[in-house]
Amino acid sequence: MQELLNNIKQCTICKDHLPLGPNPVVSAHKNSKIVIIGQAPGTKVHASGIPWDDASGKQLRTWLNVTDQEFYNPEYFAIIPMGFCYPGKGKSGDLPPRQECAPQWHELLLQQMPKVELVILIGMYAQKYYLKEKAKQTLTKTVKDFKTYLPHYFPLPHPSPRNRFWLSKNPWFEVEVLPELQKRVNSILI
Repeated sequence: MQELLNNIKQCTICKDHLPLGPNPVVSAHKNSKIVIIGQAPGTKVHASGIPWDDASGKQLRTWLNVTDQEFYNPEYFAIIPMGFCYPGKGKSGDLPPRQECAPQWHELLLQQMPKVELVILIGMYAQKYYLKEKAKQTLTKTVKDFKTYLPHYFPLPHPSPRNRFWLSKNPWFEVEVLPELQKRVNSILI
């Protein structure tokens, strides 16, 4: 596993497309129990090299009901984004994750984590890549139908502060989805 993580950290496959250069951000361990597959690091995470080291990460840890210590323990959580490096700025936020990362590295990582009990798919890119034709037409429908994908996958919206509008429009998320997410995470970590 360590050799694979070192190879990922040295990856330069899409360096010509990265405005801040390559800085792959990933965390995993052979004993990881939960895998979080998000989008791609933002500028703050690119600078720190620490996954989910921003407001979105703070919100995600609240949703999961875990401490920073639990979240950053790779034997509990593997953190594997769809794109390992900051992809650049778009018109309405960051660009989509680079498409080279997931096919190049994800399967190799997942093969080395036999104890994984849950894969949390955050955002549309992760959900479409992993759920394929089983993903619904919209992220909202996929998240609302989360029980369909259990026990292996758990789809979530992105915990970005920009998603406040989505959260206010979908109060069922906090009432129906988050308690089930927290229950499953807690049962795996104890």
